[in-house]
Amino acid sequence: MRISRWILSAAAAAMLALGAGALSAQAAEKIKIGTEGAYPPFNTITPDGKVEGFDIDIANALCAQMKVECEIVTQDWDGIIPALQAKKFDAIIASMSITEERKKQVAFTHKYYTTPLALVAPKDSELTSTEPAALAGKTVGAQASTTQADFAQDVYGKAGAEAKLYPTQEEAITDLQNGRLDAVISDKFVLVDWLKKA
Repeated sequence: MRISRWILSAAAAAMLALGAGALSAQAAEKIKIGTEGAYPPFNTITPDGKVEGFDIDIANALCAQMKVECEIVTQDWDGIIPALQAKKFDAIIASMSITEERKKQVAFTHKYYTTPLALVAPKDSELTSTEPAALAGKTVGAQASTTQADFAQDVYGKAGAEAKLYPTQEEAITDLQNGRLDAVISDKFVLVDWLKKA
């Protein structure tokens, strides 16, 4: 993917600032970056075991600009912040939305992209709207520990939908494909990427 010079410069400055405090006073030769590895097109593991995606491109570009080796470490999403706090890696680059709750646990850089939420349903679905009332009595899947899960529970759940949460986005989509869900809510770019491949 092509990364704009502005995004790279802003992210590099933020990473350098984080690195100054988080990595110690001595110059780091290697930075460990935590990511999920299960959220295409942002981060995913290829069949041959390589981690790739937009977040990985950002991480590698930052490391190159900082002249350090970049080690990508995959971590289940619901444990990614605890793993950072346990120093399993030095920073997270993983399509993480900035929320007030998360700001209590980790320091964020400026966000480097914005993606809206989207809802996807099977072609033969009777759903004609994404309004909460339209999903009353329906089952909506989302990845656990995400802003999409919060929305599914807080908005659709209060309107009478059942929010079913999954460890990964892929598991939610699999249940949608197998008819166990009426819809899945996720980042628009993630769903568009999946629909292109489906």
